Amino acid sequence: MKIVLCSVMVEEQQKALEFYTEILGFVKKEDIPMGAFRWLTVVSADAPDGVQLLLEPNVGPGAKTFQETLFAAGVPLTSFAVEDVQAEYQRMTALGVKFHGEPRTMGPVTLAIFEDGCGNLIQLAQQS
Repeated sequence: MKIVLCSVMVEEQQKALEFYTEILGFVKKEDIPMGAFRWLTVVSADAPDGVQLLLEPNVGPGAKTFQETLFAAGVPLTSFAVEDVQAEYQRMTALGVKFHGEPRTMGPVTLAIFEDGCGNLIQLAQQS
């Protein structure tokens, strides 16, 4: 058994696609019209056949409330692994991404939390 798809709830799919591709560097994988919304996924540029991230509209029952509750509590919805958190922090800050504090090292992990502009907090993680 393996993970092939994960979801990130977003307020606007097109805005999310632009952020996740232009800022984070993911690559669009699937873009299928589904009525008012799209089946819209991105993947890591380094793993085009890897786990897909579904940019899912937050319109389902309780989705918006769940998203807002996590955000208000300062809890990241998900975490992305990076080679160098400090370098990503600097690069993304220069692009206008809002971080919730500077990177912090906790034992063997360095973390930084940012806003994706689509209603979520996302965590960057670097393992030593």
